Amino acid sequence: MARISLGKILAGAAGVVAAGAAAGAAWMYLREKSIETPDHETIESDGAFEIRRYPTLIVAETVQHGARDRALGNGFGLLADYIFAESREGEEIATTAPVFAVPNGRDWTIRFVMPKALMREELPEPGRGVKIAQLLARTVAVLRFAGRADDRLLAAKESELREILAERGIEVIGPVEHAFYDSPIMPGPLRQNEVMAEIAPAV
Repeated sequence: MARISLGKILAGAAGVVAAGAAAGAAWMYLREKSIETPDHETIESDGAFEIRRYPTLIVAETVQHGARDRALGNGFGLLADYIFAESREGEEIATTAPVFAVPNGRDWTIRFVMPKALMREELPEPGRGVKIAQLLARTVAVLRFAGRADDRLLAAKESELREILAERGIEVIGPVEHAFYDSPIMPGPLRQNEVMAEIAPAV
């Protein structure tokens, strides 16, 4: 996959906006939907609800304190500096999606999944505040939705996901996580977001 810096993405978006807002939105939509996402097996699919099985993933992550919006912004900045070689030596790393935000008390763990083509030993060592970690294989329940994912919308979708799982008698064994697939300049109706939770594997 071609290596693309954040500056190049924003510059490209600015260029196409001059050709019209609709054309700019279309360009961004096609560009961002082509970004690599983690492989997974879809075990069940019912409208916006899915059950997926993810393999072990290698991630770059950072733990940030405070409100979700602030933690996500600060964490995204640190991880982007690592991906785009702003805080280290070496080449950029190919962009992936989504960005994961995982609550942990008053803290949030923000994660980028590393490209499938790179082994752990091939990844550059990160600087302060970022670490490379292994996310073990797991089964998750997912609810997809569009829009600008503010606290109110995320809380509503978390409640909806929990209701679906309760109705199906599925046990949740982890926190409800957030997954954001698009950059901040993507129009709200075109954004792809998810809430997800690890569940007990079917026996």
